[in-house]
Amino acid sequence: MFENNLALSKSDRTRARISAAAIESFTTRGYTDTTMRSIAEQAGVSTGNAYYYFPSKDHLVQALYEQVQREHQHLARERLAGEHGLVERLRIVYTSGLDALGPYRAVAPGFLTAMIPPDSPLNPLSAESSPARDTIVALFRDAVDGAQHRLPADVIAPLPDALLVAHLAIVLRWTYDRSPEQTRTRSLLESGLRLLDLALPFVRVPGVHAAARELLTQVAEVQS
Repeated sequence: MFENNLALSKSDRTRARISAAAIESFTTRGYTDTTMRSIAEQAGVSTGNAYYYFPSKDHLVQALYEQVQREHQHLARERLAGEHGLVERLRIVYTSGLDALGPYRAVAPGFLTAMIPPDSPLNPLSAESSPARDTIVALFRDAVDGAQHRLPADVIAPLPDALLVAHLAIVLRWTYDRSPEQTRTRSLLESGLRLLDLALPFVRVPGVHAAARELLTQVAEVQS
């Protein structure tokens, strides 16, 4: 790691220091109480210098999104090894996502307030959020492609994007879940996966096949 830091330019090191300070502040203070001034102070740079690298704190939130999704990716891929059942592989991706979010539970509601407006750069469906979103879709794609199943190709194609939408809904429920260890959210997830497990054998039935393909395509288009 030391050698890697030496290889970075002074500008890159400053940028990384500001990003790290922002993530630390978002995690401990929350979105609302974090300011560009406080980030700059924590990073040991001027406020003007912080703005030079990041036009607003919203741009720094994306660094937090990407960090969470890297952890999500690490947990999920480690747990997916050796598992071939489709529903179980999807369960792993969903639960790994909730586990990765765990350390941010206390500050999550503050972020949602800023995320909800459709034109907000913090909205998980915004163009600015595409790197973190692409990581989740890739995880679902890996989960589906690595599973043993007989689902039609035209159902498989939109499935990862549709699963992302369900993931976002689960995260929303988790954020406001006050049950111990968010057991209600995890129970909801399990109910959905059981329903999926029951429905999968019928997807190849001609009438059901067409309806499933259309539904998945429409759900997947939510993020377009």
